[in-house]
Amino acid sequence: MSTIISCNTYSCLAASTRNNPTQGSSFVRTHRSCSWWNPKFLPKCTSHKHVHCQLQNGQQEKRSFSLKECAISVALAAGLIAGMPSLDWSPMAYAANPALSDLSVLISGPPIKDPGALLRYALPIDNKAIREVQKPLEDITESLKLAGVKALDSAERNVKQASRSLKQGKSSIISGLAESKKDHGVELLGKLEVGMEELQQIVEDRNRDAVAPKQKELLQYVGGVEEDMVDGFPFEVPEEYRSMPLLKGRAAVDMKVKVKDNPNLEECVFHIVLDGYNSPVTAGNFVDLVQRRFYDGMEIQRADGFVVQTGDPEGPAEGFIDPSTEKTRTIPLEIMVDGEKAPFYGETLEELGLYKAQTKLPFNAFGTMAMARDEFEDNSASSQIFWLLKESELTPSNANILDGRYAVFGYVTENQDFLADLKVGDVIESIQVVSGLENLVNPSYKIAG
Repeated sequence: MSTIISCNTYSCLAASTRNNPTQGSSFVRTHRSCSWWNPKFLPKCTSHKHVHCQLQNGQQEKRSFSLKECAISVALAAGLIAGMPSLDWSPMAYAANPALSDLSVLISGPPIKDPGALLRYALPIDNKAIREVQKPLEDITESLKLAGVKALDSAERNVKQASRSLKQGKSSIISGLAESKKDHGVELLGKLEVGMEELQQIVEDRNRDAVAPKQKELLQYVGGVEEDMVDGFPFEVPEEYRSMPLLKGRAAVDMKVKVKDNPNLEECVFHIVLDGYNSPVTAGNFVDLVQRRFYDGMEIQRADGFVVQTGDPEGPAEGFIDPSTEKTRTIPLEIMVDGEKAPFYGETLEELGLYKAQTKLPFNAFGTMAMARDEFEDNSASSQIFWLLKESELTPSNANILDGRYAVFGYVTENQDFLADLKVGDVIESIQVVSGLENLVNPSYKIAG
């Protein structure tokens, strides 16, 4: 029996943390700002064995939002969150606010908010031909937002453009495939060509409901081709971190959460893609903990409309205690920037003076996954993780005050809308690696203890 669920996402920034002065942390502070920030959503979700969700926009009050107003809001957000050093159940804080002029330049064109697209663009490849196929296929999403027949007319133009780009650039795409993956990449290209013809027929038949599922299928083929262009791991991890668990590539996990006190929903499975190409130390640490069953049975410890967070184990420790050392295992802050060949380690982009740099894995998508850390220590992340709930005027994509301050290492790609329904006390029944475990090197979970 399927279940229909209606739920509201509350738009109030509220954060609280516990005070633990023995850890060099500060405070119990709560900031709330609700009066002018009130987007509303109405997801309808159907549940069988797993939960499948569709998000429908509810009625929203429309208001203009100028560049100046946006910049001021970002600055305000920075001030609020700086006073709330918490993206950890132990206190987590943000660095000092950059100058308003630096913030304002970040507010540019429409940001990419789809987690699948973010992951595709984050791959370490440089092949213009496949990107020219990818972009018009992604633009179908915007086309379908148009009213009436205009939606299908626009989608048809997108499909024709993608088909034309595929035909013209096929040889360049094939030449860009890694030799060891070429056969698989060519196979996917064949499926992409067939699927493109099928999508063309769908739009010609004016079958609007069938467009989005076929688009998703084709973009999966595109993503697969792009992954087949990656030839080995793109950089050397610094020597001081080389012996740590590293994810040299990508992996995916399914996180099953038992939901309490909700008569309409018993459990939800979130599919998460982890990106080790841009965050090998951070993602490797997480996968290693998953294999240790560290998170299984752990409760959601923060759910306040701004983030959902967990990872603080029972007892005085605020991170993972490595049985082999009997000490907390910590990892460095790890931030990959567009145009760089390797991540920056141990410093925020603000500390590096890179206010205008764009992170390879930005806090653009609802369900962006990142590591929490201590307020004044960049290299203090251990096991506490959080997912950002978006989007608000306080955390606008492409001008996000979290980018470059916290290490993103993945995105929730299925059922992410349900993150907003999780509450403190809901239980993570299990997190399981479903693909990419072979990309984990130096796995400490295999060591006795």
